[in-house]
Amino acid sequence: MNPENIKILLVDDEPDILEFMEYNLKKEGYQTFLAKNGQEAVEVASKEKPNLVILDIMMPVLDGIEACRIMRNNPELKNTIITFLTARNEDYSQIAGFDVGADDYISKPIKPRVLVSRIKALLRRVGGEESSNSGLVKIGSLEIDREKYSVTHNNIELTFPRKEFELLSLLISKPGKVFTRDEIMTRVWGDDIIVGDRTIDVHIRKIREKLGDESIKTIKGVGYKFDT
Repeated sequence: MNPENIKILLVDDEPDILEFMEYNLKKEGYQTFLAKNGQEAVEVASKEKPNLVILDIMMPVLDGIEACRIMRNNPELKNTIITFLTARNEDYSQIAGFDVGADDYISKPIKPRVLVSRIKALLRRVGGEESSNSGLVKIGSLEIDREKYSVTHNNIELTFPRKEFELLSLLISKPGKVFTRDEIMTRVWGDDIIVGDRTIDVHIRKIREKLGDESIKTIKGVGYKFDT
């Protein structure tokens, strides 16, 4: 992906943080847009359709969790990558973020090189999977279109945030095969992305809420598989 074609929305209520991120990302050639609260973020995202949103959690007017939830309910933003940037390291805030469809989680403070590296890793991961995972997959009443990032179950189109979609797409690629937790983490999030231990569990739970509990089986101490 050419950086000049990439739009990144930066959202934080601290001007110094916004200035820091904008300066370092503009140096890399990315287009940047700014918002100082969740409400502004939703409005800018709806207008600009960014490729990536870096979103603080604790903000006035509308916090990051609610802003992420609103963006994930907008079909025009279904392919937008959303990563949280926050000083809060508690498990519950990470789980809340993944619960509403976040793709990654970056903790403050962060060094310029680390910030740029994480963003490049996210964008590289997306670019690679969009080119390699093309095609339509049908299993029973479930249909996945990798090119359109769409999931249809019992003739009803469902909304899946990017990482839920990629996880389901991986499991359904080889029905019956047990994918280990390490393999899932590498294939879906990539080696360059560091996320919490419970990330996979949160995403599996959200998928089951949409498809039912019978399709994805837990193999204790190993990982997960998709049963037909």
